[in-house]
Amino acid sequence: MRDSRWSYRNGLFVAALVLGAALVSVAETRPEPVQVGVDNRQSATGAPLTLTLQDAIARARKNDPEYRAALTDFGVTKQERAESRAALLPNVNYNAEVFYTEGNGTSAGRFVANNGVHEYLSQGNVHQEFSLAHVADYRRTAAAEAVANARVEIAARGLVLTVVEAYYGLVVAERKYATAERADGEAQRFLELSQKLEQGGEVARSDVIKAELQSQQQERDLTEARLGMERSRVDLAVLLFSDFNQDFNVVDDLEVPEALLTFPEVQAAAADKNPELRAALAAVRTANQQVAGARNGFLPSLNVDYFYGIDANRFATREFDPASGRDVRNLGYAATASLQLPIWDWGAKRSRLQQADLRRDQAKVELSFAQRKLLGDLRTFYNEAQTARLELESLHKSAELAAESLRLTTLRYQGGEATVLEVVDAQNTLTVARNAYDDGQVRFRVAIANLETLTGNF
Repeated sequence: MRDSRWSYRNGLFVAALVLGAALVSVAETRPEPVQVGVDNRQSATGAPLTLTLQDAIARARKNDPEYRAALTDFGVTKQERAESRAALLPNVNYNAEVFYTEGNGTSAGRFVANNGVHEYLSQGNVHQEFSLAHVADYRRTAAAEAVANARVEIAARGLVLTVVEAYYGLVVAERKYATAERADGEAQRFLELSQKLEQGGEVARSDVIKAELQSQQQERDLTEARLGMERSRVDLAVLLFSDFNQDFNVVDDLEVPEALLTFPEVQAAAADKNPELRAALAAVRTANQQVAGARNGFLPSLNVDYFYGIDANRFATREFDPASGRDVRNLGYAATASLQLPIWDWGAKRSRLQQADLRRDQAKVELSFAQRKLLGDLRTFYNEAQTARLELESLHKSAELAAESLRLTTLRYQGGEATVLEVVDAQNTLTVARNAYDDGQVRFRVAIANLETLTGNF
């Protein structure tokens, strides 16, 4: 009865060890949920989706492979850090073995190495390795995680720039199509006007021919504008939808330009929030820890093992010993410690150290270049945004003047004071002015998005 009770308790102890190890493993490897944008379904009413810029960015983050690859790399480096941290901590294992040896008429059996004909081993093992190389490896993986995190931010900001270009590219393409429709209508009305004036003997046949040529050109421009709009819609659909859905609308919010911060404010934001600079700094820290790890490979390491359980000829915590005539306790502990001193490895460790030194030098060069590039790009992108912002008012005024010029020129033509060439020139000037204003608004939004790749959101 006593043996069975001790065996039951030993089984509970072993089960607790196995369950604890499993829980530790699950806690270390459970992935964190990734928050992504809205789903790809249409609205509940079946109407086309209406997307804002923020909706488009959220969808692109869900479907863009480069951004998802950066997230995957970050997740992998995070798990690598968890593995390196686990190497610094004690780990628990359970060993269960049974040895059967052919008998020879004695209690020892035929094989000298075994302790008996039957030998049962049921032990929990706590293992700990003390090595400075593991410490350096943990610090390296922590720095590598910081690099991956910064690259996720770089990918996210680059994706925002791509979406802004595609999103407002579609907005402007739709505007240009509307402008081409208006120009086509104006050319058709002018053709009808010139035909009426010709019938009344007020203008020559050449005016009708010129008006007809203008009408045909506007029809071709309308076709090209429709093609450009469809191409822009396809480009945006590829970014946003996993099922290549083209049944959506975008919100035109270009009429309200964003305010532009002063350059010192932008410079301060870039110094604090630039992910490329953070990635370069983290890369230097990673390289430093690689050097430290390579150097620690020349130092000794210590392994300690603690065993608790049974290693006996019966699978029980107690058994009867014929030699002494009494019960003996099989449940017990043992401990081992081993010290490893690296002596000679034909230069392998020295080679790893030299490789780490070369990578660290390269990381320092890349950090210096990243700092210089940040300063140069910051000034260039800011000047671009500032120039685009200053030109918006002038472009808007030009579009208004071109519309008024066309109206007055048409009236003068009806009164016989202007030529057909002046009317055609006014029509073309209005189309160019409207398209230039639309392009200027997109240029400013893209310039802001480009600047925010360095500074983050204003």
